[in-house]
Amino acid sequence: MPSLLEGIEGPEDFKSFTVDELRSLATEIRETLISAVTKTGGHMGSNLAVVEATVALHYVFDSPRDKIVFDTSHQSYTHKMLTGRAYAYTDPARYGSVSGFTNPAESEHDLFRCGHTSTSISLACGLAKARDLMGGHNRVVALIGDGALSGGEAFEGLDNAAELDSGLIIVFNDNEMSIKEDTGGMYAGLAELRASNGNSTRNIFRDFGLDYRYVEQGNDVAELVRVFNEVKDIDHPIVIHIHTTKSKGWAWGEQHREASHSIPAADTHPLPPELDYRAITRSFMAHKLKGDPSVVIVNAAAPGGCGLPVEFREAARKQYVDVGICEQHAVSFCAGIARGGAKPVFFVHSTFLQRAYDQLISDLALNDAPVVILVFEGGFSSLDSTHIGVFDIGFTGNIPGLTCLSPASREQYVAMLDWAIDQNDRPVVIRVPDHVLTDADMGIETPKAFTTADVARYDVLKRGSKVALLGLGPAVDLLGEVAHELQFASNIDPTIISATAYSALDWRLLDDISRNHDLVATFENGILFGGFGEKVARYLGHTKVRTICFGGTKEFIDRMPAAVMRQRYHLEPAAVAADIVSQLEKMQSE
Repeated sequence: MPSLLEGIEGPEDFKSFTVDELRSLATEIRETLISAVTKTGGHMGSNLAVVEATVALHYVFDSPRDKIVFDTSHQSYTHKMLTGRAYAYTDPARYGSVSGFTNPAESEHDLFRCGHTSTSISLACGLAKARDLMGGHNRVVALIGDGALSGGEAFEGLDNAAELDSGLIIVFNDNEMSIKEDTGGMYAGLAELRASNGNSTRNIFRDFGLDYRYVEQGNDVAELVRVFNEVKDIDHPIVIHIHTTKSKGWAWGEQHREASHSIPAADTHPLPPELDYRAITRSFMAHKLKGDPSVVIVNAAAPGGCGLPVEFREAARKQYVDVGICEQHAVSFCAGIARGGAKPVFFVHSTFLQRAYDQLISDLALNDAPVVILVFEGGFSSLDSTHIGVFDIGFTGNIPGLTCLSPASREQYVAMLDWAIDQNDRPVVIRVPDHVLTDADMGIETPKAFTTADVARYDVLKRGSKVALLGLGPAVDLLGEVAHELQFASNIDPTIISATAYSALDWRLLDDISRNHDLVATFENGILFGGFGEKVARYLGHTKVRTICFGGTKEFIDRMPAAVMRQRYHLEPAAVAADIVSQLEKMQSE
């Protein structure tokens, strides 16, 4: 059968399709997605659930004149295939050539860069308001689901939507899943709506004052086209609740719905447990949970990425709580647990902790709540711009009362985590390293326990002269190579220092360095603005020693290869050494 997808460069190319052709198109798209994503990795389950819904939306509505907002946008692969980017899924040579999320730089059909959940209704409300203010007549659609409805902003959006006196269509994709099974009391009501074909009196959307329709066959493109046609010119806000199947059409995925949410590339090889911080953390926490019933792990609907598989969660029982996609609530929830005398440990990705900034300040730090926050995936990566983790050093390290640690070695990490859980006088953020070093790798012969006195104490790994290299956390791994380059090229034998905190400085050591060194070079795995190096430079600013900081520029990086990033930020050993030597020469000529 000839390909229907090959002839589609935009939605106008299939507006004349028959229903049977739309079904064939959906089948071809699903087969293409399964073939491509099993090789490249990516969000599989969520995309397979909305193939028919996306085909129907683009068939009925007139994008880009009509505005379609994809919540989180991790389910936008079909949308991309229908808007001129099918090549990224059909041509192996061009796999990975488009973002995994919507991106206005790629297409006029992509309205926003989205990657965090629960924002689509708010964005759509804004688009509808702008349309009404400007006298427009276009339609506005928000597609939300896959757990995103549990986020607080979704409720704020629904509340605001009910006040709009004009057309707004909210398509709720109910596949009975988030990344894992849905979590939260509202999902029982949604189950009743499904069981009653939308007729249950327990209806959260009507309670907000919104019109409502239910579509049981959410993977039937003909039924979706019929319903969308009936509501497309509606003059008030309405929720279209569609019941879909996560990983639809992929047998393995339908049987493993959590694992199929996002899958690794085919050539990905798992790290051995001793080299995987998720496994290291899981092993330590299993021991801690067993020995102390007051310890509890909290997660915000992203357990897999934090190394918390189903079997671990089930074994933890009441000592594991998933709050749904609710980072703000999670932080405040943890503060309440701590005030009640228990010991909460919040597992969260760097990029998602951003969503709880006010709670970090007001509920945690201001109240000295002894909560532990483990920050995963902080630092440089080749992820999409929506998920980069380079900002957390700046936004956590400058909050008063928040102790922020960045261990360099596996032994340091475990010791810090053990101390942080059992101390009871402060909130502690621990930045989980991105790769494993051991104390032996760093030349530390005897591992030691971590105490409160160590919070602002750095380790001198090697004494030298003239230049001091000061690395935060795992950034210390670079310093040995830099030292070699300096020794080889300029006969400079630098001091090497491991810093493990970025909320406080070891001012005694910095004072000592300022007396017998000419230059200090700092290194961190994050942006420099507001970061660790700037604190050091500010402290040493009144001394004769010069400071040069290595890290990232304040910018959004998008899927940048690691080698390109190191070159861009001068984080290659030879480039670092050349910058240091150049600075020393400049100082001598002044």
